[in-house]
Amino acid sequence: MQRGSFQWMKSLNKSIILNEIRKNGPISRAQLAKDIKLTPPTVGSIVKELIEQGIVKESEQGTSQGGRKPTMLVINNEEFYIIGIDAGPSDLEFILSDLAGNIVTHVITEIELGITKEKFLSDLKQGITEILNKHSTIEEKIIGIGVAMHGVVDVDTGTSLFAPILNLRDIPIKEELEKEFNFTIKVENDARSLALAELWFGLDSDVSSMIAVNIGRGIGAGIIINGKLYRGENNIAGEIGHMTIDINGEKCQCGNNGCLQTVASGPAIIDKVKSELAKGTESMIGSLIDSDFPLSGELVHRAALQGDELAIKVLHDTGRFLGVGLTNLIHVFNPSKIIIGGGVSKAGNFILDPLKQTIAVSALTSETKGTVVVESKLGEHATAKGAVALLLVELFDVSNEEI
Repeated sequence: MQRGSFQWMKSLNKSIILNEIRKNGPISRAQLAKDIKLTPPTVGSIVKELIEQGIVKESEQGTSQGGRKPTMLVINNEEFYIIGIDAGPSDLEFILSDLAGNIVTHVITEIELGITKEKFLSDLKQGITEILNKHSTIEEKIIGIGVAMHGVVDVDTGTSLFAPILNLRDIPIKEELEKEFNFTIKVENDARSLALAELWFGLDSDVSSMIAVNIGRGIGAGIIINGKLYRGENNIAGEIGHMTIDINGEKCQCGNNGCLQTVASGPAIIDKVKSELAKGTESMIGSLIDSDFPLSGELVHRAALQGDELAIKVLHDTGRFLGVGLTNLIHVFNPSKIIIGGGVSKAGNFILDPLKQTIAVSALTSETKGTVVVESKLGEHATAKGAVALLLVELFDVSNEEI
């Protein structure tokens, strides 16, 4: 779908009607007019256009209120598609999804060490082209492309200002992709995209105040306040991986000392294990390492499942540090729920139990001590689905401006 068509679909009244159908469908035209306070002729005219466009369809008939049964309206989720990209730091993941978040196809490309801006952009374009070539028959039904990029992102220009793990700055993602492809392009930080995925596709999408934390090679958070994404004045809200935990701690990639991700990220777990093994600490981890299973967070988790004391201790300590960081967030934002995602979250209760225990001890009030902390249920494609949600927010949500 070309950019002009997308803009046509997201005019104010259309977005209001689309969002109402999305949230409350199946719904009748009469109920729509009543709920959103537009005249029935206006609603009827816009609905007719949306049906002709294909994004809305008629479903079963509703209950009669004394006359003819009304025809109900629903979003035609399977008629349109979005390309979502989880960009970095270790690989590029591309998905093609319908409007309900159902994945049609999936492509993944490893990011090579020392990648340049030019190569990064080339790999992005190549992955998108592969998706389009695979599904050329539905290209006209693709609404746009969302990119969830690790690090600091200027959302207005769609520029990656700083990707610390890749050591890249000022990547003009939106500009370059719009030159190459005739689609609406949206670029956002990966952790904030994860928060949007939870808001749109999660089991508790009705939660209006929450924090989604992405823990992998780095640590970031997406903050939702009153149903809106919080980006901050300069687009760095949620960079909790660079929250200082120990001013005398290890130097971080950002240049500061003792950041949270120096003690609680995937690489931090590996560094702790390497250090203990070098000291001669007894552990089965060394015997598990081979060419097929190099030392990784996943391998440490495997050892913990088999009762390895070193693995359990390292994961437990990671959970405690995360608990300290999240307690700080609770004291600042007081969310109703915190959702944990990313590769490190796969360690489950080895991390979640000490994390929750730390919050229970350190939070100020009995209510905040019991802040709900759960693992994301969206699966391995959660961040890419968040990239899909970037377009859904733009299309459906009339109040999508950030706080």
